[in-house]
Amino acid sequence: MSTVDYTPADAPRRFRPEKPVAVLGGGPAGLTAGYLLAKEGRPVIVFEAEDQVGGIAKTEVRDGFRFDLGGHRFFTKSKEVDDLWHEVMKEEFLRRPRMSRIYWNGKFLDYPLNGTDVIKKLGPIELMRCMASYLWAAVKPKGREDNLEQWVSNRFGKRLYQHFFKTYSEKVWGTPCTEIRAEWAAQRIKGLSFFSAAKAAFMGNKGNKIKSLINEFHYPRFGPGQMWETMADEIIANGGEVRLNTPVTKLEVRDGRVIAIEAGGERIEPSQVISSLPLRATVGMSGAAATGAVQAAAQGLRYRDFLTISLVIDGEDLFPDNWIYIHEPGVRVGRIQNFRSWSPWMVPDQSKASIGMEYFCFKGDDLWESDDDDLVELAKREIEQLGLAKAEKVERGYVTRVPKAYPMYDADYGERVEVIKEWLAGLSNLQQVGRNGLHRYNNSDHSMLTAMRAVENITQGADHDLWAVNADSAYHEEHQEPEQPYKRVPSTVYEREPLHAAAETAEEAAA
Repeated sequence: MSTVDYTPADAPRRFRPEKPVAVLGGGPAGLTAGYLLAKEGRPVIVFEAEDQVGGIAKTEVRDGFRFDLGGHRFFTKSKEVDDLWHEVMKEEFLRRPRMSRIYWNGKFLDYPLNGTDVIKKLGPIELMRCMASYLWAAVKPKGREDNLEQWVSNRFGKRLYQHFFKTYSEKVWGTPCTEIRAEWAAQRIKGLSFFSAAKAAFMGNKGNKIKSLINEFHYPRFGPGQMWETMADEIIANGGEVRLNTPVTKLEVRDGRVIAIEAGGERIEPSQVISSLPLRATVGMSGAAATGAVQAAAQGLRYRDFLTISLVIDGEDLFPDNWIYIHEPGVRVGRIQNFRSWSPWMVPDQSKASIGMEYFCFKGDDLWESDDDDLVELAKREIEQLGLAKAEKVERGYVTRVPKAYPMYDADYGERVEVIKEWLAGLSNLQQVGRNGLHRYNNSDHSMLTAMRAVENITQGADHDLWAVNADSAYHEEHQEPEQPYKRVPSTVYEREPLHAAAETAEEAAA
């Protein structure tokens, strides 16, 4: 959105310390840390490489049209995160109805599942086959569970895995399901059983008890970027700095501490460092301070990238959904967002439709390297192939590439992360936070919780293990009230819209 640096010369300062806390990365986790530190009057500088804050949760603006990179819902089970976003955004949330579907086998299936719709689309014979496959999986010995295919098949049956998990997961990750570690499935596909999903399909999800089946959510009026820009403004108002277009290029490590960072051509000596940068980048910028084994482990970490092709289409909305998952192997698009369904303020011209076609890829592959005009033509062809719009109705398109969007859980990631963790434990004033900072597929409320705990470690002398946040993989379970009652407020906390539609079909699992 804005490309103005958040460091005015006359910005108020409660005091001008010699050594500020350096926060590396201006995404949700980094901004949360900066906001909380500045609020307490601590000296803090947030360094962001791009010309706007928000990271993969930013809102792009082109010709007045606003584009959300991936779709972001706001809800959480964490009251402290919930309270934080109310504090930042106040009344700028819209309560929005959720509608999403899955395009599978040439048909659109409602999600959350609708019993009548499932029977109609699958047919009674195939439905019985899926049930039989599930029951067999429930009674037979589980066997090995090293990868996504084994983990899902053991819980939902081979037939459901083949229908709703295999094709989409491999489109998303660009690798066979046999090479995706079971840890990813355990973290992202937890909290519902086949029968609880079926019960919700036929009887509804009363009271939104099952959070993966919520039928409404909150959303900032002008997209998620409004959240992060407001937070950046608050950091400045409280005496901190947010430096845009300022990539961190070096960490100077000596005697178990980061004694200096280099950013934007300047050398800065921090008191503490909170980094949401990818583990690979943190290690790489530390140079010889990280051993060859640590450097090799970092270089071996893999990430999945994606790009969004935003189309402006003449005419009314193409569909009422917030998003549609595309399981069709005949097209490369994986997910489609309808921005007006997220917020009417995302679309300035009511006579136009505005959608986002999402393509999962690796940096350097054919999709990533394609010319923008060619990508727009691809999106036009595929939107027509799916029967959602005529290609000639597309007036224009915009391409946004998002590198390192999703940390990959391949066969060796766990061992590599452990090597890096051991090295990081020897640095007394560096804490890694956030999704890529921990190489963990966190939702953003968990990413922000890691930032909150990191700040408490600095300001309160706490000893939180940031790697333990969300380690129990318990995010998508049925909602449980806290032991001590508290006044309920509308749930408005950020979470990235689920990437793995297939997993969400049986439970919930994205990007």
